[in-house]
Amino acid sequence: MTIVRTTAPDPTVEQFEAHRRELTAYCYRMLGSGSEAEDAVQETMVRAWKAADRFEGRSSVRTWLYRIATNVCTDMGRSPQRRARPVDLGPSRTPDPEHLADVLPEDRWITPIPDEAVVDLHGDPAAVASARDTIRLAFVGALQRLPARQRAVLILCEVLHWSAAETAELLDSTVASVNSALQRARATMADAPTSTAPAVLTSEQQALLDRYVDAFERYDMDALATLLHDDVIQTMPPYAMWLQGVDDLLTWYVGPGSECEGSRLIAGWANGCPAFAQYRVDPAGGHAPWALQVLELRDDRIAEVHAFLDVEESFERFGFPLHLPAT
Repeated sequence: MTIVRTTAPDPTVEQFEAHRRELTAYCYRMLGSGSEAEDAVQETMVRAWKAADRFEGRSSVRTWLYRIATNVCTDMGRSPQRRARPVDLGPSRTPDPEHLADVLPEDRWITPIPDEAVVDLHGDPAAVASARDTIRLAFVGALQRLPARQRAVLILCEVLHWSAAETAELLDSTVASVNSALQRARATMADAPTSTAPAVLTSEQQALLDRYVDAFERYDMDALATLLHDDVIQTMPPYAMWLQGVDDLLTWYVGPGSECEGSRLIAGWANGCPAFAQYRVDPAGGHAPWALQVLELRDDRIAEVHAFLDVEESFERFGFPLHLPAT
């Protein structure tokens, strides 16, 4: 939500709004939730607005906003159980519907975010690729393993390329303390899973996605099998269960997930990856929202399918329609 005043526009407000996208990206990496990131940025803007007359100009407006955002995110992220991906919470399960009984609370799992909300897609291609790498689900999930201060230091220094001195000023700390926190954060992140998903699709990868849409909408299991890596992973937040392997995925699709037959897909981008809004057949007519699929590609096949089932949380943010008419 954009802050609006009843008087003429204040230049300070315009300066605040100019940083909204990058602040949203920062808060998303800090919190692992699209909705919480938006709330954190709005709270940052409100606090900055209320304190604007006390801004002394000893640092830039950008630095000042990041300082406020860091405090807001730290306050919001004090829960001892941080957000994670289902694959980080336990072993894979068998494709048995009994596992659907294990449902994660909303504040336990990483939620997706549209690329356009956190990346300047019209910027330098190298910068776009770099930014997309730092909003991957695996990277954001790994960040949540860090204490809030280490998380902030790593994002500021490694992702945003702030110097240790700039970061120390923002955190009211010392360069030595920042460097120490950065070293500890790097050690933790060294064991984090990495993503090989492309930031820009090749023509072959786009053709792969086109075949995926065709196979999924026809619900052709033989065709789908040719598009998936043998060790493909599927998650379905908010369920804790996750599946691994082509056989288990296809068993799920034709068993507990068989109501997905007849689905329609609409393409988009989420967390630096190709994504699809999935709509299942609506008994009342047309198609109703069911899941936001985020696909990780590895080489010439699909390595991971993350199907986020909380469509009320995601579809509006992504700008996807809430119903598709019958064709």
